[in-house]
Amino acid sequence: MCKWATTRSDDKLADDATQLFQEHFGAEPQGVWAAPGRVNLIGEHIDYAGGISIPFALEQNTAVAASTRTDNMLHIVSVYDGDTVSTTVALDDITPGHPNDWSGYVAGSIWAAQQAGILDCQGMNLAIVSDVPLGAGLSSSAALECATAIAAFELDHHRHPSTNERKQLVDACIRAENDVVGASTGGLDQNASLFGSQAHALVVDFQTNEVREVPFDLEGHDMALLIANTNAPHVLNDGQYASRRGVIDKVQHAHHKTIRELDNAENYGETPLERQRIRHVVEETARTIDAAKALDNEDFATFKELMKDSHISLRDLYEVTTAELDSAFDAAGQLGARMTGGGFGGAVIALVNNQDVDTVAHNIAHAAQDHGFPEPTFLLARPGQGARRLR
Repeated sequence: MCKWATTRSDDKLADDATQLFQEHFGAEPQGVWAAPGRVNLIGEHIDYAGGISIPFALEQNTAVAASTRTDNMLHIVSVYDGDTVSTTVALDDITPGHPNDWSGYVAGSIWAAQQAGILDCQGMNLAIVSDVPLGAGLSSSAALECATAIAAFELDHHRHPSTNERKQLVDACIRAENDVVGASTGGLDQNASLFGSQAHALVVDFQTNEVREVPFDLEGHDMALLIANTNAPHVLNDGQYASRRGVIDKVQHAHHKTIRELDNAENYGETPLERQRIRHVVEETARTIDAAKALDNEDFATFKELMKDSHISLRDLYEVTTAELDSAFDAAGQLGARMTGGGFGGAVIALVNNQDVDTVAHNIAHAAQDHGFPEPTFLLARPGQGARRLR
């Protein structure tokens, strides 16, 4: 029997966030906003190298019920898996590296938007609930950042952000994660969370900053995207992610170009290991360009081959998979499967025919049990809507 994640409707999520706000603050919120997690179909660890990624926004969201304050304080309460936590952060105390816990995603988004001159916040009350699985490589952090950012923006400006303003919010949320929390992410997650739309994936070009929609009609092809959260421990700010990115950043800074702009880029590494890391970035970028063409042509057979090759590269060249991820990849049949997210734990995705969903989930769960790994949690993913106001 496989364990499946549950997802609340927008109305239920908004009700729960509102109830938490009422219980904690003794008042009604001025509104409720939501932003989704994301799943990256292909194009991993190349967003910070001028590459291309193809994510889509999930139907699982983080909701923020919010109202303004005038004392330059953030009062934050959150519930996840039945546990309630709360904290208070002074706006004047937010700096790079502080707060560096979960509240940094909230406080950092507001601080960075203020630093960019697109937000004038004098304090907020925020109540947060979420359906985005933590630690699954589905970017619960970006969902929290983007829900906070769009709530703060609309409370300040009394309107929805324009496309250009959404791009500025993307930049603010990236800075929150990089500078305040200290997780070196490149912008894939925030773009997907703020720009996602139903029935589409996004082709995000980090060299040109172009974001375009591409059809991802799974239902029309009798297919499903199965996400298997391995439930293995998953952290990105323990130095492993940063060490991989450090190799890429060193080369880019030395030559004042992105890896994508360098001819024979893998030759620029100083050691065999550095050249191996750069080779993944070069080949993954090329794979993702081919994958975008495959989706434009609705060529899912080619797309599934490219997904498999992506996982193998992440395993052998970039070395960010784990035994749990590799077990799920193998049990899913490899073709059309890959790890998603930063790695070092998290989830594997599998693009499968609808009639094969239960069989593939069972195979992954059975393999985990055989290896003594944590029991995976499964969900079926469909493209959802980007950050928005719920009520």
